[in-house]
Amino acid sequence: MHEITGQHLIAGQWRSLVGATFKATAPQTGALLEPGFAESGAGEVDAALEAAREAFEKTLDLPPRWPADLLDRIADRIMDLGDALLARAESETALPRGRLTMERGRACGQLKMFAQIARDASWVDAVIECADPKRAPLPKPDLRRMLRPRGPVVVFGASNFPLAFGAVGGDTASALAAGNPVVVKGHPSHPGTTELLASAVLSALQALSLPPGTFAALQGKTHELSNTLVKHPLTTAVGFTGSQQVGRALFDIAARRPSPIPVYAEMGSLNPIVIFSEALVEGPDAIAKGLATSLMLGSGQFCTKPGVILIVGGDDEMAGSFVDSLAKHVAASGTLTMLNPGLRDNFTKRISNFSTLPGVKMVLAGNPSSAAMTQPVLLETTAQVFCQQRALQEEAFGPGALLVRCRDAEDAIRCLDTVAGSLTGTIHRGVLDDDAEVRRIARKLESIAGRVVVNGYPTGVEVNSAIVHGGPYPATTDPGTTSVGSAAIRRFARLIAYQDAPDNLLPPALQDSNPLHIERVVDGRRTRDGVHRNANHH
Repeated sequence: MHEITGQHLIAGQWRSLVGATFKATAPQTGALLEPGFAESGAGEVDAALEAAREAFEKTLDLPPRWPADLLDRIADRIMDLGDALLARAESETALPRGRLTMERGRACGQLKMFAQIARDASWVDAVIECADPKRAPLPKPDLRRMLRPRGPVVVFGASNFPLAFGAVGGDTASALAAGNPVVVKGHPSHPGTTELLASAVLSALQALSLPPGTFAALQGKTHELSNTLVKHPLTTAVGFTGSQQVGRALFDIAARRPSPIPVYAEMGSLNPIVIFSEALVEGPDAIAKGLATSLMLGSGQFCTKPGVILIVGGDDEMAGSFVDSLAKHVAASGTLTMLNPGLRDNFTKRISNFSTLPGVKMVLAGNPSSAAMTQPVLLETTAQVFCQQRALQEEAFGPGALLVRCRDAEDAIRCLDTVAGSLTGTIHRGVLDDDAEVRRIARKLESIAGRVVVNGYPTGVEVNSAIVHGGPYPATTDPGTTSVGSAAIRRFARLIAYQDAPDNLLPPALQDSNPLHIERVVDGRRTRDGVHRNANHH
């Protein structure tokens, strides 16, 4: 069992730095947790990325399914960490043991899912156009295209999911699955959890005799470390989950490089919910209870938390009854612990700003207390005020939401017109007949969100082949991608084509005999058959 040391993992070795250190803070008490963790500097970044480059060059010629075995082994090693991992994560985040146990299952599940994707190997999207030397007026060359790994990928661990979006979360799993080495910057809120997860990866690499530079974990709290990782000439792509401010800063740094690189950042999201009065006819309590649960999950720190709730139509009594019921269920959560004092302070400040705006009413007032603790908040306003006050259209990351009274669907559309890109958008209508208003709302939500939820709640994110966890800016920096699900692998690959290349120079996925036996598109037809050179048939 690995003992936490406060060191960095670089090129398969645990390394410490003489100099500055930092410690994690227990969110409930504010106490500093041992041990101290060394701050990474430019030397550590250089060493980690140089080792990653060397590992990339060595793995390019390995049998292409090598990432599958690695990901499976990492999942097994994470489970081998047992209660030690859960205990450390609990002390650093104050997330309950049951939640962390489920999150560990999700983390291992997505590692296994990407292992299967890597083992199947069809994700490379191999396309072959066979040569036709008799074509006039010019012969047709042999062209073969596929997705190949980019090279060293930098991943920033998220604060709110220390296991599923942490050092060995979805970004790391998908980048490794594509064949890239990964350099992780652990989140400073849970460095001990990061080190334990890194030990699991190191054990897996050693067991499979893979290049040690395939994975590195650096610790640190400074902006300079983040900037250096993104600026480094060996970094080919970045995965990030966190605030809009930090995500945009990293994106801008990457764009200003002499050779710009993609930053796949998941950031702020309002996740609007539109509740038609028809959904409340049979009583407001059922929806209010489900919505309160969604709002308070993880102390309101899910990236898919519904931040603005549009109540459309109905009379004042019906809407008021729903608001009262929602407030009752939300208040039952009592005092909540956020992930760190900084997040709690930012949430408190944002809510305070909202409450001072004209036309905004405090339905449920929450008060911050010691360390990272606070109480849930609900505010209420009208569609007119929401559209006029741009401040209300900003995310308040934490246990709270804004209720907006809309007279009709037109009011709701005007409100949604002011909402920036979100991960999700939700409709509650009850029975969904062929209603033009519902269709208009659905299309509007589709234009601003990556996932449209009907008569449900957005905080349940399935990890499978159909999920989209993305959306227009500022939800993400690239709405054509997802950070969850099988399609996430495509972010960390690039297209490459070979023209008139002999078999010995081609990756196995493009070779004549199709040794991987994957599905390919050959001359416009999907097939697993091999191809014959200098022919139009196969």
